[in-house]
Amino acid sequence: MLEKKKFLLLRRVCQGLILAAFALGSWLGAPLASGTLASSVWFGTVPLSDPFVLLQSLAAGHPLARGALWGGFAVLAFYALVGGRAFCGWVCPVNLVTDAAQGLRRALGWRKARMLRIDKRLRYAVLALALLGSAAGGVVLWEAVNPINLIMRALVFGLWLGGLTAALGIFLFDFLALSNGWCGHVCPVGVFYGAVGRHAVVRVAAVRRDACNDCGDCFAYCPEPQVISPALRAIDGHGVGIDAIDCLRCGRCIDVCEQRVFEFSVAGRAAARFPADSG
Repeated sequence: MLEKKKFLLLRRVCQGLILAAFALGSWLGAPLASGTLASSVWFGTVPLSDPFVLLQSLAAGHPLARGALWGGFAVLAFYALVGGRAFCGWVCPVNLVTDAAQGLRRALGWRKARMLRIDKRLRYAVLALALLGSAAGGVVLWEAVNPINLIMRALVFGLWLGGLTAALGIFLFDFLALSNGWCGHVCPVGVFYGAVGRHAVVRVAAVRRDACNDCGDCFAYCPEPQVISPALRAIDGHGVGIDAIDCLRCGRCIDVCEQRVFEFSVAGRAAARFPADSG
């Protein structure tokens, strides 16, 4: 049973440790992490910054400290290597909320039911508005309403009303209106990181797609099931690697597939094992 939840449990441990580091740093003054995911200092010396926040700050005309810039470059380089939306699957606290909503929908048999139809391109419009609004207003616009920021402020600074309201709103939206509605259709942070990691080295690959028995479990559990088909079905000569920007690198398809079709792989390595599929 644990084997089918291996990566799910690893993600929860990763998310829990990151949130605990911020909470302990704030509540107990432990030398772990200070600040929030937008801008933080780890172990008292290592600065890390959200590059999307820095981009909004630049648009707003705010001067950036050297430490913030280096921290932003470090984060940018990491997600360019491992896949940008790994942030969504392994770090972002909102993922805990959306996974809970998706799990409840699945338990009730609502996986495909939806009351709303939202074009996924809305995320790009929100991203553009965040940057244009920051430039026009001289403020880091998206961070004023960003649920990630509101949840982190609740955890670190005790501003629970904003954090709990944001979490409950997203849960109800994803549960009642549209599965993966917030992260997959609205949030500009995910699409920004997806673009950053578009050509990432680490990816999920359908390395044994010939063993697929069409059970459909990977599609049922993947928060972005549309990314699976090209690699699994060799659509338009697609290779075995899942290289769509929406892939969260969450590993759920690896967990639930009894035929062991999927695994994490390095770009190029998986294709080399299937030379006939790579072109």
